Amino acid sequence: MLQKIGFLPGINKQITATAAEGQFIDCDNVRFRYGSPEKIGGWNQLGNVNENELTGAGRGLHHFVNSLGRRYAIIGTNRILYAFSGGVFYDIHPIKTTTTLTSAFSTTNGSPTVTITFSTSHGINPQDIILLDNFTTITNSNFGSSDFDDKKFMVTTVPTSTTLTITMPSNETGSGATTSGGIRVQHYYPVGSAVQEKGFGWSLGSWGGEASSAVTTTLNGALGDNAFGTGGSGTSIVLTDASQFPSSGTNFIKVGTEEISYTGVSGTTTLTGITRAVRGTTRAAHSDGATVTNTSDFVAWGEAASGDLVLEPGMWSLDNFGDKAICLIHDGEVFEWDSSLSNATSTRCNIISGAPTASRHMLVSTPDRHLVFFGTETTIGDKSTQDDMFIRFSAVEDINTYTPTATNDAGTQRLADGSQIRGAIRGRDAIYVYTDTALFLMRFVGQPFTFAFTQAGTNCGLTGQNAVVEVDGAAYWLSENGFFRYAGKLESLPCLVEDFVFDDINIESGNQMISAGLNNLFGEVMWFYPSSTSTVVNKMVSYNYFDSTPNRPVWTVGTLARTMWRDSAVFGKPHALEYDAGTDTSFDVVGNTEGRTAYYEHEKGTDQNKNGTITSVLATLTSGDFDITQNRNEGVTLRGDGEFIMKIRRFIPDFISQTGNTQVTLNLRNYSNDSASSSALGPFTITSSTTKVDTRARARAIALKVENTGSGQDWKLGTFRLDVQPDGRR
Repeated sequence: MLQKIGFLPGINKQITATAAEGQFIDCDNVRFRYGSPEKIGGWNQLGNVNENELTGAGRGLHHFVNSLGRRYAIIGTNRILYAFSGGVFYDIHPIKTTTTLTSAFSTTNGSPTVTITFSTSHGINPQDIILLDNFTTITNSNFGSSDFDDKKFMVTTVPTSTTLTITMPSNETGSGATTSGGIRVQHYYPVGSAVQEKGFGWSLGSWGGEASSAVTTTLNGALGDNAFGTGGSGTSIVLTDASQFPSSGTNFIKVGTEEISYTGVSGTTTLTGITRAVRGTTRAAHSDGATVTNTSDFVAWGEAASGDLVLEPGMWSLDNFGDKAICLIHDGEVFEWDSSLSNATSTRCNIISGAPTASRHMLVSTPDRHLVFFGTETTIGDKSTQDDMFIRFSAVEDINTYTPTATNDAGTQRLADGSQIRGAIRGRDAIYVYTDTALFLMRFVGQPFTFAFTQAGTNCGLTGQNAVVEVDGAAYWLSENGFFRYAGKLESLPCLVEDFVFDDINIESGNQMISAGLNNLFGEVMWFYPSSTSTVVNKMVSYNYFDSTPNRPVWTVGTLARTMWRDSAVFGKPHALEYDAGTDTSFDVVGNTEGRTAYYEHEKGTDQNKNGTITSVLATLTSGDFDITQNRNEGVTLRGDGEFIMKIRRFIPDFISQTGNTQVTLNLRNYSNDSASSSALGPFTITSSTTKVDTRARARAIALKVENTGSGQDWKLGTFRLDVQPDGRR
């Protein structure tokens, strides 16, 4: 007889597949809408093809409409700040220093390396961005002035304080370049690392600690005070014996006070892929025979920990003050960019005079319009006074005045609960300020106090700066203690995937890379996070506040990897950033080695359109196990609960909507610990005209898996029916 298979909305991963009868236990690229599961929408990459891959990891995204009606997206990566408008990306990154050089270039035949020599210390580091312009003449080289003029480069190495190198796409074929004219070098403000790393001890180095089960050896050859390896060249260091040193991944050694990373071991003596002076240490000269210690696994003061200081990634806080985009580098300076100028897209951000020079976070309060800094300086302009719990706000309508006086309403406040302010977001009637342990409400009350501060919750701190969103008067965020909501009172969100997420998420070393996103079109709050085996964002979890009830919260999980996400309010569709760490090229920076970011418009069609190439968005949905339920003996219900083997002769698919083909698999098992196996005739391809599917399936418990396998396919699941009958107990 036919048996309907009904399922509750959402995913439940808190119980076993056997216990999850009538529920779904896993999914990817699936949402629930009005109680029914469906494949999520597709996405299109924005920008002109081949001019849309942004340098570095996307760490900031803000949308606004200026007074002229022009829509802008401000996008900050860990290397460059962009403005997006009219389908075009514009570089608006602020310039830190500008230096004019003469006869400063040199090359070597057969090498892609270009050395630039300064007359004084330049203060530039590897992977910083420089812009070369006003380039005049180069001779004895296959490279011409057009290869350098008005081009951005990522710095490859810094051999000395007065030299740096860049890497060209091809080798020098001339005898060796000389430059007879001038060139201007513009150094971009550094933002930070593409990933979050662990530091060591009280500083960036390994102060006060020792290596765990440390392997030691000695140098076989001296190291100079430069960026090179043994013999003053290359990227290798020769040891007396390297056979016991880790050989895969990025590892670390310590020579004197300098720490050096390496990526491989050649033979039994040579470390390859070295980088000098890492973890905040200083490069130094080391003599032949100096002691070398493995510091890949580190403990401080005898306690087992690989690192006790988090080196946060390069991030931005972005907002707008009317027509001006306000852009803060995390733990750095704050800048403004005026979008109302007639030549706005050809101008750059400028530092805001009078503002703090080191802050963790920033936003503009509304409707009172103060520029508020969190985790900022107690003495403006003195970075050494940065206090992670200190708040400073400007005078009303004045982003240049921060010192409180009797005639303005600028002011300060220090919070008490927590060790650092993690983030803040505007709410309906207050600013929600989060420390690592607590939630505070910051309300505008006017003079003489300007803002009143009250604590609204404890043990509910924010994981990272971007891990919170606000919608319809409610804030949703991820804490190390779970998922929370505040809408006048603090609530812990019931979560049916909580154990799975917290076992998977890399909170300890990736908390600042966790970001929240709102898709108000479907009532979804999403969190994107790095899993325990990843250093970049590669997973997501979502909560549906439309469909959730107190008795049935609706959650999903998946592999949609987005570093930042913004809702549809400005552009009509959600926009998001995706970071590809394994791709080294970008359209605008020569020698980029930090990957690139793609900018997408979501909920467009059914597929992914990346750089004009269409690929499928694969969606999968898997149910828990179910067994036979059958009426027999004049209405008496026999529910076997696995007692009886059931035999499925056919099933009748039911889709509320379907485009293209959908694949259905019946996963069979007899016992809870059995590995599920597909039915002999499956998987089954279902079209919109499929009325029934004949099958031979026999098991105590069966699970349903629905998925699409190609592009142009879409589906929304209805209620399947199975033709089942009992088939004995063995």
